[in-house]
Amino acid sequence: MDMDKLVSLCKRRGFLFQSSEIYGGLNGFWDYGPLGVELKRNIKEAWWQDMVRGHDELSTPAGAPEAYEMTGLDCTIIMHPQVWKVSGHYDLFCDMMVDCKETKKRYRFDQLRGRWVVAKGKRVFITTLAEAEQETEDLEKRALKAFNLRGKDAASLSWEEKSMSLDQVDDLANVFAPEAKEIGTLTEPREFNLMFKTIVGAMGTEEDAAFLRPETAQGIFVNFKNVLDSTRVKVPFGIAQIGKSFRNEITPRNFTFRSREFEQMEIEFFCHPNASRKWYEYWRDRRMKWYTDLGLAGERLVMREHAADELSHYSVGTADIEYAFPFLPEGEFGELEGIAHRGDFDLRSHMEGKLVKNAEGCLEVEMIPVEGKPDKLRPKHRGSGRDLTYRDEVTNEKFVPHVIEPSSGADRATLAFLCEAYHEDQAPDENGELQTRVVMRFHPRIAPIKAAVFPLVKKDGLPEIAQEIYRKLKAKFSAFYDEKGAVGRRYRRQDEAGTPYCITVDGQTLTDGTVTIRDRDTLEQWRVKVADVVEEISKRVM
Repeated sequence: MDMDKLVSLCKRRGFLFQSSEIYGGLNGFWDYGPLGVELKRNIKEAWWQDMVRGHDELSTPAGAPEAYEMTGLDCTIIMHPQVWKVSGHYDLFCDMMVDCKETKKRYRFDQLRGRWVVAKGKRVFITTLAEAEQETEDLEKRALKAFNLRGKDAASLSWEEKSMSLDQVDDLANVFAPEAKEIGTLTEPREFNLMFKTIVGAMGTEEDAAFLRPETAQGIFVNFKNVLDSTRVKVPFGIAQIGKSFRNEITPRNFTFRSREFEQMEIEFFCHPNASRKWYEYWRDRRMKWYTDLGLAGERLVMREHAADELSHYSVGTADIEYAFPFLPEGEFGELEGIAHRGDFDLRSHMEGKLVKNAEGCLEVEMIPVEGKPDKLRPKHRGSGRDLTYRDEVTNEKFVPHVIEPSSGADRATLAFLCEAYHEDQAPDENGELQTRVVMRFHPRIAPIKAAVFPLVKKDGLPEIAQEIYRKLKAKFSAFYDEKGAVGRRYRRQDEAGTPYCITVDGQTLTDGTVTIRDRDTLEQWRVKVADVVEEISKRVM
């Protein structure tokens, strides 16, 4: 699929716009248009319905160790700064960045890609900002520039290995940075904290500093005891949250895939330590099935278990659900969702202080010397001191629950469904001639518009009948009314919007009280009585 075509469609049809576009835009920020906001909202609604509201706590779901409960939260974006110090984000939530001394541009160390090339007896690593499909051509142009060669000399370039990321390169002295004119202009990599800093209160001093949350999870952890005390939930149970998070990405890129403002759909599932492995496997498999049920299927969707050296210091297991986005090099996948076994790290951290792994591989509170008394130690970041343990009312056992965290990006999910939905095929126009048709094949549950209603002509009482059908549909879900232009063009507009069903009121409606329903994907048409239209569409899209 051509990513440029999808980006063009998203703007033309109102799925996505660049934020503040009339002022030149702001990199890493995106606005959802009329169709986009419906699509993203439907995805979030499907997630909330399937994971929380529609959950049956009286029955044991397939694959689950036992029955469980689900509830929800909506926490603030700005929290007490100590939350981020204890969680580790203040010290560790960093990316490595490099600067180009010549162009003054800044890049994320692991996102610059390139290849080694040899010419004139010198070996240089050529980098580029081009997307996968243009990368080879762009690298050649950059290499010719680096060695001061002409296009006719391209055959003298001797390329080594496949494309690789810059963080795999040992020596930056021979790197040709993007947009640079000289070789070796990149600085050594250094840490860059990704949290957005802000000020709370009127004084504006450093003591008033706070942060926009980089994830929604910590709001759930600090409210763990509040949920227990205010409800009757018992372990095992999950707390879900949908909300905005912010990360000051060094180089936001690839449309909405890596943005500075994004929305997360997260669950923190609390369970007994002895059952945590089974719960991890349950949530890993269930979340994968959720995507396939909504239309992400085939070889473009995979689940990847993290190797031991990829795991966080507190995790005993993590799996990523990944999708082969069109802007990635062939064979590469981008993360849609991570399902992590977090152990008791988070609750213990907020009780005791920031945890680190000791020489024996166990988590303990990080200690530092007391100022002026180097022989004495104190916690680097103190926890709340609150008791966040759980007591089983039946067995009287007291323990710190283990946590399984399925963490999904609503924006990345939306982007994946957009990529998966985009199709081009050949379909007859109103004159019977085959034309290229762009169609967004969304699953009906997440389609921005569920049905469109057309009167064939604007006379003979057809608009009045069509409007009455539209009003009845609109009372149940999103619908669209259109009486402008040839019916074939109206079909094309709805195909691009991803509307699964179109309803046409025509002359036969006046004689037998039926209308035509057209299927977006198969182009099949059938007739239904006017009185049955709402029920017919409802059973197909709900």
